[in-house]
Amino acid sequence: MSPGVRAEGGTGVGVMIGEPTGLSLKRWLDNNRAIDAGLAWSFSDGDSLHLHADYLIHDFTVLKPKDFHARTAFYYGIGGRIKFREHGDTRAGVRIPLGIDLYPANTSIDFFGEFAPIVDLAPSTRADADLAIGVRYFFK
Repeated sequence: MSPGVRAEGGTGVGVMIGEPTGLSLKRWLDNNRAIDAGLAWSFSDGDSLHLHADYLIHDFTVLKPKDFHARTAFYYGIGGRIKFREHGDTRAGVRIPLGIDLYPANTSIDFFGEFAPIVDLAPSTRADADLAIGVRYFFK
C-alpha cells in the first residue's frame, strides 16, 4: 500500500488516548504532507478542553521493517494548541509533533504514536508536552 492512497483526498477520523484523550482528524495534502487536528480532554495541570492543529511532513524511508505487512512513516511538524482550563485560565502555544504512523496493508486505518513538546506563549511562557497513541479510519 502506498501513502498515495490516502493522499488522494483521504481524510481520517479516529481517537487518541493519552495526554490528551479525544478525537483525532487527519487530512492528506499530498504523498508526504498532511494536516491534523485534535479535539480532546486534557487531564494534566487541571482538567481542560484541548484543541490543536498541526502541519506534518512524513518520511516513509526511515522506518522499513523487513517482512512487516505495513508501511511506516516517521513524521514531524509544527502547529498550535489552545487549552481552555478551569477557572478561565486559557493557555495558547506552539506544538512540535514527532511521531510514527503505521499503515497496515489492505486497510483504511492507521495507528500512530506521537510526542509533542509545547511552548505556551500565553498567558505566560512555559514548557509542556503531549503524548498519545491513536487509530484513525480513512474515507476517500
